[in-house]
Amino acid sequence: MPNPEKKPKFREDEQIVENKNLNIWEALIPVFALVGMLAYNVYVFGDDALSGSNQFILLLGGAVAAIVGFFNKVSYKKMIAEVAENIRSTTGALLILLMVGALSGTWLVSGIIPAMIYYGLQILNPTIFLAACVVICAIISIATGSSWTTAATVGIALIGIGEALGISLGMTAGAVLSGAYFGDKMSPLSDTTNLAPAMAGGELFSHIKYMTLTTVPTIVVTLIVFIILGFTIDTSGVADTTSILTNISGTFNVSGWLFLVPVVVIFLIVKKAPPLLALLIGTLLGGLFALLFQPDIVATIGGSSSLTLESGYKGILNAITVDTNIATDDPALNDLFSSGGMAGMLGTIWLIMCAMVFGGIMDGIGALERITESLLKMAKTTFGLFASTVGSCLALNVTASDQYLAIVVPGKMFSKAYEERGLAPENLSRTLEDSGTVTSVLVPWNTCGAYHSSVLGVGVGEYALYAIFNWLSPFMTLLFAALKIKIKMLTTSKMA
Repeated sequence: MPNPEKKPKFREDEQIVENKNLNIWEALIPVFALVGMLAYNVYVFGDDALSGSNQFILLLGGAVAAIVGFFNKVSYKKMIAEVAENIRSTTGALLILLMVGALSGTWLVSGIIPAMIYYGLQILNPTIFLAACVVICAIISIATGSSWTTAATVGIALIGIGEALGISLGMTAGAVLSGAYFGDKMSPLSDTTNLAPAMAGGELFSHIKYMTLTTVPTIVVTLIVFIILGFTIDTSGVADTTSILTNISGTFNVSGWLFLVPVVVIFLIVKKAPPLLALLIGTLLGGLFALLFQPDIVATIGGSSSLTLESGYKGILNAITVDTNIATDDPALNDLFSSGGMAGMLGTIWLIMCAMVFGGIMDGIGALERITESLLKMAKTTFGLFASTVGSCLALNVTASDQYLAIVVPGKMFSKAYEERGLAPENLSRTLEDSGTVTSVLVPWNTCGAYHSSVLGVGVGEYALYAIFNWLSPFMTLLFAALKIKIKMLTTSKMA
């Protein structure tokens, strides 16, 4: 039995903490307590639960686990050591989150994100309106990293256009959400996309690359269905986006040259440059392009009427670090053209750290080891393990009513089980997103379902059937698992 006080140097060398005195029901006490507390907390606070109360509930869940540990003669020192190791293992993910916030700020003030929206909106056509909604929302969600922002801005506009064309509101909302959640899943700016590999013990860009295996076929099927629907429904009127396009071009200097920055970042990612380096270069290039293409906006953010060395420096640093809001004549666009910078990522970082406290104590008392044993006994095959993960994510979306918790809790519970089976963490992180992130919008009382239903003015029951990407994703990940397609295994060095 390894000395619990001596920590391994690398995460892949970490051994499961064993506790012979802990049975499965004792191990599950903190999990049941956490889910119950989280469910009530989300019921009380609703969308505001992530502002801090959920994070504290995770700490309370850790306290319950500690009590179980004390009854089983586990020392406080041992539990804290596991917490420290857990938090240390997420250092890279936390730094990437901060850099993602910085990049989103400079990409906004430089006009890169507005340019993506501007050109994306020009592909609307009544016959392919639904498919175009998917593509436009996917582009915007990839650019912003937020399905919520996409739905609350361009999504509302598309709902209005669809209504003017005589298209079912449920269909339009389903198309909007399908595209928005595709972009949310695949964007390195998305908090859930960063959260999933952090919980599974993987890396951001490796996670995104591995997700394409199931996500691309799912979005292709979604587009085909919407194209077919587009040819079977009658439309009337025209898709008028003149007002939105005018407001964007009147506020920003829109140019195709702006796309050089994302092209450089994509090139670096393809060349397997370190994620932090790729994001840093993207942030700095975004700042440079902001000075070149949007000098007036940078000067305003810097607190000056004209661009000077001081106002330019201050404007770029403000965009990188704190809230940035760019005003237009369209109130909906004002919400879209806002960024929290590095400060906007602190909520997610807070969530990850509190989850690591809960997971660390659970590991320290031997609960995760017991749960892993039981999961491996029940899920005798690789498919069974994937299916158990999907089922847990869906159950958390229904009971805890929050997509973040549907990633955090199963992520910590299943990470050891995947490692025991020799499966790379990308398998778990992809499954968490395929089942936890995207299905949250299909549950009426989930924060995502309640939010999107309210913002779009369309009931969950009306759009659920047409949110094809969202309900098809878990089936796709199970299909790949059943057929053993591209199941990534741990390398020998990582298993040693």
